[in-house]
Amino acid sequence: MTVADSVGTEAVLYETTDAGVAVITLNRPDRLNSWGADISAGVYAGFDRAEADPDVRAIVLTGNGRGFCAGAYMGAMQDLGASINEDTDVSKIVGERHPHFLTELRKPVIAAINGACVGIGLTHALMCDVRFAAAGAKFATAFPRRGLIGEYGITWILPRLAGWGVSADLLLSGRTFFAEEAVALGLVKEVVAPEDLLARALEYAEDLARNCSPASMAVIKGQLYGDALDDVREVSGRAETLMHESMVRPDLVEGITAFFEKRPPNFPPLKEG
Repeated sequence: MTVADSVGTEAVLYETTDAGVAVITLNRPDRLNSWGADISAGVYAGFDRAEADPDVRAIVLTGNGRGFCAGAYMGAMQDLGASINEDTDVSKIVGERHPHFLTELRKPVIAAINGACVGIGLTHALMCDVRFAAAGAKFATAFPRRGLIGEYGITWILPRLAGWGVSADLLLSGRTFFAEEAVALGLVKEVVAPEDLLARALEYAEDLARNCSPASMAVIKGQLYGDALDDVREVSGRAETLMHESMVRPDLVEGITAFFEKRPPNFPPLKEG
């Protein structure tokens, strides 16, 4: 892995691999990478950088230390709580973007959940496209236990991943659960040993980067999240149009040629727009 400059702040690190994967690492292990202005600024800069780089075809999001992201930084919350009123700008907690911006990126985002994944940290993880978790990693919505509500789109994404009954349990109780339950609920793809987590997430991401068309993945992401809001007839009709568009891209010829030649495909980079 090639280490690049940290983006915007040392609170977030940015690296790339030779296979075309960007790794964005939350780097405030002393506070379990709890979400604050420093981390939010670095995360946004990192994803913008990865999205704009044609050599990057997939993105991994992870954390240093024992936490992935243990919710909002309570120091900032304490300062906010001292002066909170009906006019308080709650955007100061999350930053300039809501977590669902991850679903609007054109490149796949893989979460490598190395530890505590709570509150807004859980919301960000669920907005990633695929999740891997370290054995024993702790999860919680935690909102009702802090006097809060389901924030920033978690009530949209969680039922789509785990169903209404599970979502009601996790959101209403705010209870702690572990990676082993998370995989059983369908919230993560795999649970792996902590020391193998990043390698496994990179293996998965690099397979996407090497063998999947960036254009196809971008369209499929739009289908996954956009189609969830639409009538099935509209979805099917739009898919037909998108299929026609995909068939005139050079990616199709390359994908079929590579299959018959029994070699890895060499897809072109994702175009702007």
